[in-house]
Amino acid sequence: MPIRPATPADLPLLQDIERAAGEPFRALGMTEIADDDPPPLDLLAAYQRDGRAWVFADCDGRPDGYLIWQEVDGAAHIDQVSVHPRIARRGAGRALIEHLAKTAGPAPLTLTTFAEVPWNAPYYARLGFRVLADPELTDGLREIVTEEAALGLDRWPRVCMMRRQPFGSTAGQELFRGGTACEIG
Repeated sequence: MPIRPATPADLPLLQDIERAAGEPFRALGMTEIADDDPPPLDLLAAYQRDGRAWVFADCDGRPDGYLIWQEVDGAAHIDQVSVHPRIARRGAGRALIEHLAKTAGPAPLTLTTFAEVPWNAPYYARLGFRVLADPELTDGLREIVTEEAALGLDRWPRVCMMRRQPFGSTAGQELFRGGTACEIG
């Protein structure tokens, strides 16, 4: 499986992935998102040390995508999942999310995302996430929404989404498409 825990040496590469993954936002007129700085190394290091940072790696072990998460009110909350555009639309993001689902067991998955960006909320809906109504938000999710608004992310419509883990779920199955990770280059 091409998913493995992030290492300290990976962290600068995760920043590079984040920068590259931000570029498609430019075509949507979301230049502030495209120009946004990636997570700082000290924050990525905290996720990595806590075992909450995973990479989707190529055959040489080099990261092509990553996911970082935290526990929020009993859910596995996806703080960021990013895939380098060179392997976009081949299932790497989905594989990372399914890996988290397998790890989280019966805990639901949550995330916040842009409502109208095709590779954001509509994509997550295809993966089984649903938009949470305001009364469904936990205190922790409300805090995340407030922090994101302070960063100006609410300039574009955003939503909180959740996916419950069904009993007998196939979460964690290998879902990468497009040949082996080594064939993607």
